[in-house]
Amino acid sequence: MKREIIDKLTEIEKRENVTVLHAVESGSRAWGVESPDSDYDVRFIYVRPKNEYLRIQEKRDVIEWQLDEVLDINGWDLKKTLAQFHKGNATLFEWANSPVVYKTTELWREIYNAGSQYFSEKAALYHYYGTAKSTCKQYLQEEYVRYKKYIYALRPLLACRFIEEYHSIPPVRFDKLLLQKLPQELAENIDRMLEIKAQSDEKDLKPHMPVIREYIENEIMRYERILKETADDRKPDWEGLDKVFLWALQQI
Repeated sequence: MKREIIDKLTEIEKRENVTVLHAVESGSRAWGVESPDSDYDVRFIYVRPKNEYLRIQEKRDVIEWQLDEVLDINGWDLKKTLAQFHKGNATLFEWANSPVVYKTTELWREIYNAGSQYFSEKAALYHYYGTAKSTCKQYLQEEYVRYKKYIYALRPLLACRFIEEYHSIPPVRFDKLLLQKLPQELAENIDRMLEIKAQSDEKDLKPHMPVIREYIENEIMRYERILKETADDRKPDWEGLDKVFLWALQQI
């Protein structure tokens, strides 16, 4: 599958006349908690020839290449990417730090060095809190649930916990987030849930686990309070991003 994905990226470059700077796996396979039937969520950052950025009529800043039961492939233009760094977009930081990399470049390394200076604790906390709250409300209220939805709520809350303690970008893999000190009963329940999930299909419904759900609900309420008291720490200036954008275009 990796060879097929790399071939797809080469095809995108040729047909769209772009250069793929960085391409990774996103979602459950990047988190290390995929099920036997999990699809491949491929995300990439690309740049067009520099003259394309001088046109009055701008081109779309996303490429949506494929979406089916096996592959989900889409990418962001470099200019859009830098604007999202400025906003402290937590999803973008996850792509940048995914442990499953299909392609990367020295150019991307320099771009990320500039973009990483715009990591915002509050923006990341708000993103992860919102993801957990939405998942809990939509998918974790019934007697039977999909266990992958527990992960979709637990992982962002553990990312919040990491940010709260270390004030830095949280790891992408779920097992690394679990290295944080957790109540023993909760840790045991999570281990059991992961064992069951690894042997089940994505859509399988299983009995809810009260210990996990209670933790999720309590943490959502806690971070709702914390966010009200957290100051906006996003950097207002664009200088670093403008500089690396112009530099990157000169390299193309």
